[in-house]
Amino acid sequence: MTAFTFGEATMRALAQAADGRERGRSSRRSPSRPHRTGAPVRRDSIEAGTFEDMFFATPAKGECDRLIRMARTALDAGRRVRREARGQGRMLTGPERLLASLTAGAVRVYEELCTLARLNGGKVYPSYDRLASATALGRATVARALHILEEAGFLVRQRRFRRVEGEGPGPRWEQTSNAYRPTVPKRLLSLLPRWLRPAPVPEDALQHIADQAEEQERMKAQLSCRELAQLTTGGALGRVLARLGATLDAVLPSRESHDDPELLSDVYICRHKASTSTVETLR
Repeated sequence: MTAFTFGEATMRALAQAADGRERGRSSRRSPSRPHRTGAPVRRDSIEAGTFEDMFFATPAKGECDRLIRMARTALDAGRRVRREARGQGRMLTGPERLLASLTAGAVRVYEELCTLARLNGGKVYPSYDRLASATALGRATVARALHILEEAGFLVRQRRFRRVEGEGPGPRWEQTSNAYRPTVPKRLLSLLPRWLRPAPVPEDALQHIADQAEEQERMKAQLSCRELAQLTTGGALGRVLARLGATLDAVLPSRESHDDPELLSDVYICRHKASTSTVETLR
């Protein structure tokens, strides 16, 4: 049996501890570390089928074609901005850098997404392989194009995962295709031609929206706790809150206007006295 001095044993123990810490760091840094459920689920993913109704939006007539024209014009504008900045010897601003980052592959992928949005009523969730096959681009090019479009504001992307039925205890999950919603790049509108920018909302329309919001708040203020819970929250939570609101309504004073009545006007009082005297005369 090999004998070690106290110093040699101490050095070996410290070396083993350092080796263990390094292995722990490398395992934490590993990008292929599986999800805690055992499935490779990406960060910020939402379960498929639980949010799509609120995420997708049905495009208006001609909206998808307008977005495609905007992307093509933005590609040309980005090349022009990059050429002018190089000639002037200046640095690109933040919006200009996003505009100049657009590539022909990104615009081609965007055309495919807008086409799917027009055909499917705004429900767009193709896989990378589906986009690569439709655009004749590589998978890595498609991934890079989606990142460019998302950074520039041309689309909103949401990762998704789904449940996989299998044998054994516990749920199983797997990553599925992302959900996409084409949008107008608001940060780039000032760099695009004026005819591509949306028309400003008229002042009377803005005032009408503000009046509607004020009227809704006034109506909500007159509701009881039970009615307010039923209006703002649905499902099982709404029913629980409605029962709680009914209990509060029974304890708290009523919120109806007759608790603080307004005085009748003099005209109404005179008319009421006149009608009463007429009835007495007829009798």
